Formats: sequence, structure tokens, C-alpha cells
Amino acid sequence: MASSTGRLAWKQLRLKFNTKGFHIQPTPPHLLTLADLPDPKPCLDSDQPQETKQKLDGKTIALIFGKRSTRTRVASESAPALVGGHPMFLSPADIHLGVNESLYDTAQVVSSRVDGIMARVGDHSEVEQKSRYYWLLAENSTVPVANALSSLCHPTQILADLVTLLESCFPHLSSLSGLNVTWIGDLNNILNDMVVAYPRLGINLKIATPNGYPLDQHVLDRMELVAVQDADVSVTNTWISIGQESEMTKRLQDFSGFQITEELCKKGKAELDWKFMHCSPRHKEEVNDEVFYGPRSLVFSEAENRRWTILSVFQAYFGDWKVEDN
Repeated sequence: MASSTGRLAWKQLRLKFNTKGFHIQPTPPHLLTLADLPDPKPCLDSDQPQETKQKLDGKTIALIFGKRSTRTRVASESAPALVGGHPMFLSPADIHLGVNESLYDTAQVVSSRVDGIMARVGDHSEVEQKSRYYWLLAENSTVPVANALSSLCHPTQILADLVTLLESCFPHLSSLSGLNVTWIGDLNNILNDMVVAYPRLGINLKIATPNGYPLDQHVLDRMELVAVQDADVSVTNTWISIGQESEMTKRLQDFSGFQITEELCKKGKAELDWKFMHCSPRHKEEVNDEVFYGPRSLVFSEAENRRWTILSVFQAYFGDWKVEDN
């Protein structure tokens, strides 16, 4: 196992999944959204490093990234390397996908030579195309596929957030049930997986977004001051995602007043010890420096926990599942 120093040598706090039945499924299990998890409840994993290494040692994991990434890529490459796995990074410039070869052909070829695929969707003009990309990849892969980010969902980010909350804020809690989490900002892939997972964990989710940005049935509040009332955790994300650069001026105008600040949360009567989360990268319009770099911020613990939760995903989906002989 790769050696490192201090806290990163081996972190005992990892996400443990209910993977009962994974190893006997006739088709590989996929993690495309947290709705795919039968039980998203995070808990402490007491497995020792050697036990985890036995599951991933010698496994090859293909990382197909069509979008640029810092946290997800570093976490995805370093996590399996810790326990003897072999990450294989494949960008659009490295393979024929989308140029000389169809997605079906690529899925067949890559999955026949690896033990699991983690994919980050590339640029497409329509949301439906992005969603279809994932389903086609999963449908035609002979090994499990994990979503490293799509326009609709970002499951490993929310798993890292849950572990960060348990570790950094509420280690005394047996669960996060009853926690009040506020989302202020754009409705995007991060929020979509929060909406899927948080109610199942008993977490109260409040949402504030400007008028003109469509909300669905899960929205609890519209106004930012109402939303932060009694908040234990305030969360935001980029207002301008990749591919939305042409909308920058309009979006900055529409989201004016939705910046997370101490003043906003004090005026909105958040809990005195409220915490802040952001999956990053961040722009100053979304949250000011006082909050982002201050004692309330969990952003760097959140980023580090991407590694450990992705390792748990790899172990559960790529290490535990195998094709059963007839």
C-alpha cells in the first residue's frame, strides 16, 4: 500500500454501504445517482487497511473524464493506489470515444479490460444527451459504472458531504436525522442528489433560489432569509457551471443578494454554530472570504473526504461485485 504521513496514512472514517446481494447480481450494479443506493445512511467503517486492500488489490479502474476536474480526479486516482488498485485515466484526447468510435463500442472494449469504470460526462448541448450518455455507458458496460459527475447528479460529492458532517460537526450523533441544511443558489446536480438522499436520512432541506429559476416539488422555501432560519449548515455551489459562461452577466445579476455571508445568516437567524460547505471551485460572488476561509468552513475537509468516500464506492462496487460462473 502506498505510504503517506499523518492523517492521510489511513483514515478510519469511511462510508460503509449496504451491498447485500451485489456479488450475486446477474448484471453489474451502477451508482449513477444516490437513488441507486438502497440505504444511503453513512456510518463508520471499521475495516482495516489490509481488508480493504484484499478487495481492490490488482483491480484496474478506468477513469473516463470528459470534463476537467481537480478534486474528483485527484481523489479517484489516489484512492485505489492506496490499496493496490490501478487507476487508468482516459480523457477524450486519449481514446476514440466520440471521434472514431461509438459509445457502445467504447463501453464494450473498456469494460472487457477493467474491473470498474468511473465516468465524468463530457460537454453536450442538451441535458437529455448528458443523461443518456450515462445510461448508455452503464447499459453497455459489463462492469459497474460510477458517476463522477453529470449535469443531473453528483453522488460522490454528496457522500463526501455526509461523511464530513458526521466527522466535523456532529460526531456525537448516531445519525443526521433532524439536521437543518440550507441550500442557497442555483438548482444543479449537487442539489439534485441532496434532494434524493437527505429526506431518506431525516435531514430537513431548505432551498432558496431567485425567481425565474424553476423549482420542483421538493422545494421548501424561496426566500434566502427564511431559508437560513435555524440552519445548522449552509451550502452553495457555483452559479455558473461549465457550459453556462455565456449566461454569466445575467446569472450574476439574478443571484445578487444570494451570497452567503455572516450578516445574511445572522439576519436570517441561523444557529449560532452554523457551518458552511461548498464543493468548489468557488467564486467570491457565491460566498465571501470571511465565511469560505473562516472557522465555519468545512470546504477543505469536504474536499479531502472525496478521496475516502470514492475509495468506499470503489470497494463496494468494484471490489465486492464479480461475475458469477454458471
